[in-house]
Amino acid sequence: MKNSNTKNPKEQKAAPFQLNGITVAPGTRAKVELPLAQLYTQTPLNVPIHVIHGRHPGPVLMVSAAIHGDELNGVEIIRRLLRHSSLRRLNGTLLAVPVVNVFGFIHKTRYLPDRRDLNRCFPGSETGSLGARMAWQFKTQVLDRATHAVDLHTGAIHRANLPQIRADLSNQATAEMASAFGVPVVINSVLGEGTLREVAEAQGIPVVTYEAGEALRFEEGCIRAGVRGVLNVMHHLGMTGSRKTRAPLEPHIARSSSWVRADRDGVFLPLVALGAWLRKGQLIGRISSPFGGDDVSIHSPCAGILVGRNNLPLVNEGEALYHIARFDEVQEVAQNLEVFTSDIEHGPTLAGEPPIV
Repeated sequence: MKNSNTKNPKEQKAAPFQLNGITVAPGTRAKVELPLAQLYTQTPLNVPIHVIHGRHPGPVLMVSAAIHGDELNGVEIIRRLLRHSSLRRLNGTLLAVPVVNVFGFIHKTRYLPDRRDLNRCFPGSETGSLGARMAWQFKTQVLDRATHAVDLHTGAIHRANLPQIRADLSNQATAEMASAFGVPVVINSVLGEGTLREVAEAQGIPVVTYEAGEALRFEEGCIRAGVRGVLNVMHHLGMTGSRKTRAPLEPHIARSSSWVRADRDGVFLPLVALGAWLRKGQLIGRISSPFGGDDVSIHSPCAGILVGRNNLPLVNEGEALYHIARFDEVQEVAQNLEVFTSDIEHGPTLAGEPPIV
């Protein structure tokens, strides 16, 4: 017999949520300043964490951006997410961190002042390098409080990524989040040593990485797809109510991917755009000399979809030019990408924001 005292989770009231000594009552939100470092002037550098605590219990989803300080699309994705109406009826808790690497963000660079990559410093330590100390603080104070995570990234400087999810699909919960996000391309990606994703997965926190666009740039389509994707994950986790938009299509999982590199130094002339359906042997670019001479043709080594591209015309021998993902049904992926792109470009911004142009 069912216990009459057992309540439906949606009828239960959540307990207060505590972060860094701040108590957030159910049905409220707060901005918690997490001290991570200082400038030379001893001016504190705090990482603002937005805590939106629902009235009812549920998952604790951490959404983070700019762990590489020059990757800006995620900053705007979180700004729009925080204004979305669905957060008024939240089950569980959203921990939104617009800028993790405040040093890099201030200086418009990927790295910390000591040239370390913060996303290679996890889990960190209390007595290590600057990066190790920041990673330790962020892990123990924020990541460890989460049950699920979405980490927002872009390509590096001068490199653009097609909107895609990277995840360890051997974890069923992670694979389900990757599918729910709703972008057509998912890459089964190994867990890099020292990354937030590796540490989170090791302690049972499913995490997906959203890659879209280029460093130091806002790109409206990538931002819209990211906002929609995070909302899709929240719906999948039962954090939001009934869906107002249609369910996302099943994504296509890349069976492998590889980079095409420059055979010589020179001026790179790309001939294909992100998302292009490439055939094996297809001419996809040229490298010329600014002082004359013959061009070197670049051909696709395989059939696939172009998911990453170098946007800088000046290249050195061995430099990565194109990132190609391989799929069993390349034509179907290309068709779904076309539909997805059109929908993102012409659909609403989801948070009532005017588009960035």
